[in-house]
Amino acid sequence: MQTLNTTLLIIGGGPGGYVAAIRAGQLGISTILVEGQALGGTCLNIGCIPSKALIHVAEQFHQTRHHSQGSALGISVSAPTLDIGKSVEWKDGIVDRLTTGVAALLKKHKVQVIHGWAKVIDGKTVEVGDSRIQCEHLLLATGSKSVELPMLPIGGPIISSTEALAPTSVPKHLVVVGGGYIGLELGIAYRKLGAEVSVVEAQERILPAYDGELTQPVHEALKQLGVKLYLKHSVEGFDAQASTLQVRDPNGDTLNLDTDRVLVAVGRKPNTLGWNLEALNLAMNGSAVKIDSRCQTSMRNVWAIGDLSGEPMLAHRAMAQGEMVAELIAGQHREFNPTAIAAVCFTDPEVVVVGTTPDEAKAAGLDCIVSSFPFAANGRAMTLESKSGFVRVVARRDNHLIVGWQAVGVGVSELSTAFGQSLEMGARLEDIAGTIHAHPTLGEAVQEAALRALGHALHL
Repeated sequence: MQTLNTTLLIIGGGPGGYVAAIRAGQLGISTILVEGQALGGTCLNIGCIPSKALIHVAEQFHQTRHHSQGSALGISVSAPTLDIGKSVEWKDGIVDRLTTGVAALLKKHKVQVIHGWAKVIDGKTVEVGDSRIQCEHLLLATGSKSVELPMLPIGGPIISSTEALAPTSVPKHLVVVGGGYIGLELGIAYRKLGAEVSVVEAQERILPAYDGELTQPVHEALKQLGVKLYLKHSVEGFDAQASTLQVRDPNGDTLNLDTDRVLVAVGRKPNTLGWNLEALNLAMNGSAVKIDSRCQTSMRNVWAIGDLSGEPMLAHRAMAQGEMVAELIAGQHREFNPTAIAAVCFTDPEVVVVGTTPDEAKAAGLDCIVSSFPFAANGRAMTLESKSGFVRVVARRDNHLIVGWQAVGVGVSELSTAFGQSLEMGARLEDIAGTIHAHPTLGEAVQEAALRALGHALHL
């Protein structure tokens, strides 16, 4: 067995791990990155990027089919057909370009990449195949994996998001188990690709992690698309012979839902099994590795970032943590204390939450002004044929300090950066209201929400 020595050893080549490796390389830190599958992790290969690609394909197909049935825009086309194989090939091309780019960046910054499955021996030793790696710092970035349901084991017609993102055909009827962001993003995409879609959710409404006012436009859009919702329904099992999913309704009665495929999308959990993490006996926070404000675990010079360290399980959180850990190892003084981390749901319409919501402000005893501006009064939204949704601001009443932004509507994911910047820079309502926003843009609704909070919206 050969022995390698390095300053920093990173287990996991997802967004957190590869960013940490790149930054460490920039800082001159000897770094080895171990990855058992493709570089880029879940996000680049079977998550964020491929799902947005499939969503784009679905939207283009949906719009073309809409134009074939008569359009107010004066566009007329023949009924479209879909070659899902070519769609997947296009999606895979994007993934390949991005993962190849990550590999090139790691090579550029002299990071040694070892492809294989890591086995932790102790806090300074890891084995990968016939290699033993000794390190001064061990960074754990193994991410998360889909939660499975005992009564719906993945296989055959029962699929996870991984299989849903690489379809060989579009099912006639898809049942999605889970009304959170993953289930709804993929459910809407499949509906636009032509499948009949039903969503089964145990809670009383979709996207239960968000407030009802914010999710109402999504609920309405689902109804317009013809997606069937089974709220407050629990799953009992799947009958493979009859090809039906058994669910229990709020009254305790059993329903049989006909389906070709069942997508299980009930959340994700930290990936702690299969690489001998238990050898370190680290302090845990539930199912996640417990970390402090510097991403240090309970063992000296052992760090953990991203989904492995729990919520929020977001790629951009992992990236920021990875960058910070590399700088800490280089001797810089850093802490992970962002004012807010944007959460984006790529449904149609999109949903963005940054910072404190009205309900959270109330629960914390904060006296806040809550003001929203509807996209129905925004010219750019009208030209995009999407007038549903709004931008909402939450600000302290005493000094007008903005503590939160929320939005639902077409393309609002692109507003998340402005929301985050305003919170990080300590902006007040007057700062946003007094900033000239380009016309015509969706961003004008941001300014108008602040103006309305001050009592003088101009276009409402």
